[in-house]
Amino acid sequence: MIATSRRQLLVTTGLVAIGGAMAGCAGPVGAEALPTPGKPDLFIGTGGHGHTFPGASLPFGMAQLSPDTNTHGWDACSGYHQKDGSIMGFSHTHLSGTGIGDMLDVLVVPTRQPLKLEPGSIEKPDEGYRQRYSDEHAEPGYYRVRLESGVLAELTVTERCGLHRYRFGQGPGHILIDFAHAIEDDWDKGVVVEQASLTLDPDGTLTGGRQVNRWAKGRRIHFAMQLSRTPSRVQFFGDDGKPVTDGTTAIRGNKLKVALFFDEAGGAPILIKTGLSAVDVKGARDALAAEAPGWDFDGATSAARAAWAKALGTIRVAGGTEAQRTIMTSALYHAQLAPTLFTDRDGRYVGLDRQVHTAPRGEEAYSTYSLWDTYRALHPLLTLIQPEHAALLTRDMCRQTAESPAGPLVWPLQGVETACMIGWHGVSVLAEAHAKGIKADYAAAWPNIRRRAFDRTFKDIDSTLGRGFYYDLGYIPADEVWESVSRTQEYAYDDWAMAHIAEAVGATEDAAALRKRSQNYRNVIDPSVGFARPRFKDGSWWKDYDPIQIGHNVPKWRDYTEANGWQATFLNQHDVYGLIAHFGGDAAFEKKLDGLFNAPSTLPDNAPPDISGLVGQYAHGNEPDHHVAYLYAYCGTPWKTQAMVRRLLTEMYKADPDGVIGNDDCGQMSAWFILSAFGFYPVDPVSAVYVFGSPLFDVAEMDLGGGKTLIVRANGNAPDRPYIQSVRWNGAPWSKNWIAHADLVTGGELVFEMGAKPSSFGSAAADRPPSFGHDAGEGGTV
Repeated sequence: MIATSRRQLLVTTGLVAIGGAMAGCAGPVGAEALPTPGKPDLFIGTGGHGHTFPGASLPFGMAQLSPDTNTHGWDACSGYHQKDGSIMGFSHTHLSGTGIGDMLDVLVVPTRQPLKLEPGSIEKPDEGYRQRYSDEHAEPGYYRVRLESGVLAELTVTERCGLHRYRFGQGPGHILIDFAHAIEDDWDKGVVVEQASLTLDPDGTLTGGRQVNRWAKGRRIHFAMQLSRTPSRVQFFGDDGKPVTDGTTAIRGNKLKVALFFDEAGGAPILIKTGLSAVDVKGARDALAAEAPGWDFDGATSAARAAWAKALGTIRVAGGTEAQRTIMTSALYHAQLAPTLFTDRDGRYVGLDRQVHTAPRGEEAYSTYSLWDTYRALHPLLTLIQPEHAALLTRDMCRQTAESPAGPLVWPLQGVETACMIGWHGVSVLAEAHAKGIKADYAAAWPNIRRRAFDRTFKDIDSTLGRGFYYDLGYIPADEVWESVSRTQEYAYDDWAMAHIAEAVGATEDAAALRKRSQNYRNVIDPSVGFARPRFKDGSWWKDYDPIQIGHNVPKWRDYTEANGWQATFLNQHDVYGLIAHFGGDAAFEKKLDGLFNAPSTLPDNAPPDISGLVGQYAHGNEPDHHVAYLYAYCGTPWKTQAMVRRLLTEMYKADPDGVIGNDDCGQMSAWFILSAFGFYPVDPVSAVYVFGSPLFDVAEMDLGGGKTLIVRANGNAPDRPYIQSVRWNGAPWSKNWIAHADLVTGGELVFEMGAKPSSFGSAAADRPPSFGHDAGEGGTV
C-alpha cells in the first residue's frame, strides 16, 4: 500500500492590489474593489501532471503552435513539460491536459548548430537537435523563447495557420522540418507515422501530408508552408536518414525530413507561415491564402491578443488572493482551448465515417471532444459564457452523431472515434443543450442514439462493451467485461440523458423505458456493505471486497474506470434521492459521505496515476467524483458542501506549473474551478440546475451573451467564512440551495451572505436540489 499525501495551498489573508484598488480578503470590512479581468499564467499545468502546453493558440482554434520538449511517456501527452529543460522544436497541433498523447504535427527546428536529424534525449540534449532555452514568455496568442544557438523564436496563430518569426545571429543557420516527429510510447504497435509526403512546389511552398496511427489511429494531416526568405539550398532526407541527392523536389515514405539552409541567416528575421487541413493540401493552401496572405506577424499577434481579450473578458472578479485571481483567468483560458476547429475554409471536414463532408453554410465541425471529462462542467460552463458557441457545438455534435458509424460521440479526435473511456457521454451534452433551450436537429441524431440505446446488433466499440448484459441482467458482470462497475453506472447516466432526448423528439415510450433503465446503477451498489462492488454473472458479489482496491482480477483488468470502490460508490449524478434511499436515508448517506472524505488516503500499488488529489478517498485529480462534494446538499447538510468546496478550491489549485492536481482534461479541471468559484455547480448537467457551494471571490461577474450579466456577491466572505447564511436573487430572498439555468441566464445579481459558522440555509427538504425530476422526499422511482 502507498499513502498519498494531500496537497495544501495556504490561503493568503493580507491586502492585495487589484485594478489599482486594494481588496481585503482577511474579512468583510473595507472598500469593495471593482471586478476586473485577470491575467492568465499559461505555465500553470505545464508541470506535475497537468499536461497543458504554453504555446500560441486562438479560442477553440485548429492551429495550436507550441514548443515540444518530449514525445515519450505520460507527462509528454501535450508535448511539453516544464521540467524537461530543452526544446526539440515547435509543432503546430497539440492536446491540452489529456492523459493520452497525440498530435505534434509538423515540427519546425530553427538552429545555428550543425545539422542533426534526431532530437537526442532529455538527459543528453547535445546528442541531437534539442536546444536548451531561456527567456521563455507565454501569453494568450503569443509565445517567445531564446534558444541556446542564439535564435530568438516567436510564435502566433490564426485559426488554421501557425506563424513563426525567427531572428538568427550573423552567419549560417538552418531550419529543419521533422515530419516524422510524433508522440510515441511503449505500447504503440506497428508504424506510428506512414504514407508521408513532402513536396517543394515551384512557387517555393513546401507541402505535405501524413497518416498517424497513434491514439486517433489513421488520422491524416496536411500542411502548406511558406517562408519569407528563400533558402540557399534545400535538402530532403528519406526513411534511411540519408540525403536524397538526385535533385528531387518531392519525396515519399514514413520518416521524412527536410532541411532549409541559409548561408547567411542573420539580418532580416525569417518568417514561416503554415496552413493546416485534415482534408487535403488544398485546404491548407486555402488557409494560408485567406488567413495569412502577407507577412504581418505583429498584426496577427495583435489579432490573437484581441480574440483572447474578448474571450477572457467574459469573467471578472474582485477579492480573493492575487494567486486565486490568476488561477481563475488561467482556468478560463484552458477552458477555451478545446473542442478544436476541424473545418477547412470551404467547410470541408473528415467525418467519423472517414468520409469528407461539408458543413452547412455558417456552421463548423470540431474535434477534440473529451466528453467523458467535459460533459460534467466544461460544456455547462460554455452554455453560460459562450452560449452561441455552445449552440454551434451542439449542432455539430448532432451532425457528427448522425454521421458516425458508432453513433453517439465518445472521444472524437481528428475524424477518428477513439472510443476512449466508457459510456457515450455525447448524449449528456445534447440532452443538457436541449434542456437549456438550445436549438439543434436532435431528431437527426436520434436514430443513431436509439441504436446505441436498444439495438443489440449495433456494433460495440471499447466504450460500449457489455450492453447485452446490461439489458438482460441490469448490470455488467465483472467476470465478463472490464471496468464493469463504472460502466453500469455510467451507462445508466447515459440512459437518463437519452430519455430526455427521446422525449424531445417525441419517442415517449423509449423515454419511459430509458428512464426506468437508468436506475440500473443500483444493481452494482451492494447495500449490505454500502459500496459499489464488483458483481458476477451468477449474481454473486466479490467476496474479498476491499473498497480501496481497483478490481477483483488485477492485472487482467480493473472493475472501475480510473477509480476504486470508494470513488465509484458515488458516481450517480441523476437519481441522488434514489441513491440516498438505497443507503437507508439522509443520515446514513451523510455518514457515508463523511467516510469518503475522512478515510485514510491510501491506494494500492497498482492504482492508476489518475487517482490523485486525495481528501480521504475523494479524488479531485480525476473526473468521476467532481460532483460528490455537492451531494451533502441533497441530504440536508449543505454546510458540509460549502466547507469542502472551499477547501478544494484553495488546496487543489495553485498558481505555478504544478498548479493543477491532475490532468486538466481539455478544460474540465479548470471548468470545475470556475463554476465552483462562482458558488454553484451542475451535479447533473441534464437537469439544467446548479447546486450552491461556496463562492470564492467577493464579487464575480460573468457575461452571459445578449448584453446580460450575472453578478455574484459574497458579502462577509473570507478564508475562514465559507458558510452561506442566506441568499438573495435580484433583491428577493432565495431559500433554495440551488438555482435553475433558466434563472441565471436572464442575468441579475446573486448575493450570498457568508459566515464563519454553518447555518440552516438550504437544509429543509423543500429547498434541496431536484433530482430525477423529483424534489427531496418524492423518491427516485418511475
